[in-house]
Amino acid sequence: MYYGFKDRTLINTILHEFYDSVSSGHLSEDRTLERVKTCSWWPNWKKDVAEYCQTCDRFQKANRATDKKSGMIIQIQEPKSPREIVHMDLVTALPPGGDRSYNACLVLVDRYRKTPMFLPCHKDDTARDTAIMIWNKAMSHTGLFQIIISDRDPKFTSELWKNLHNLFATKLS
Repeated sequence: MYYGFKDRTLINTILHEFYDSVSSGHLSEDRTLERVKTCSWWPNWKKDVAEYCQTCDRFQKANRATDKKSGMIIQIQEPKSPREIVHMDLVTALPPGGDRSYNACLVLVDRYRKTPMFLPCHKDDTARDTAIMIWNKAMSHTGLFQIIISDRDPKFTSELWKNLHNLFATKLS
């Protein structure tokens, strides 16, 4: 156990063993603090551990992915009837299939019925192609959707898509 004054070389060796070594596995800052405190102490040791962990390249890269700010969380109302609220997502990078070599699938889920509808398509279909497909294969059979909730895929937020929503008096959420 090390109790002592600030010997930079020894402190760096301790930090390396508890954070960088193969057996330590680049744990989080909190877990590294827990491990160091079991056998070492020096003045301002917590600050040194925090600085060491936060300046690690692997730590920086791992935390970059979680640093992104999330979008606003919107409370979604519960629908009172079918087709009132439909969730829509485009699944891409599928292997080509079918007579037209589809490589994507548009998934529509009626929030009231909880039933999915799968519409095969191509990942490079335009907004116009997608809107026509939704009309021909879904809305013309079931009726207009009042609210469509989708991700921010450019196809769903394009000017044409907005115009179609206005034409059908639906909302793009």
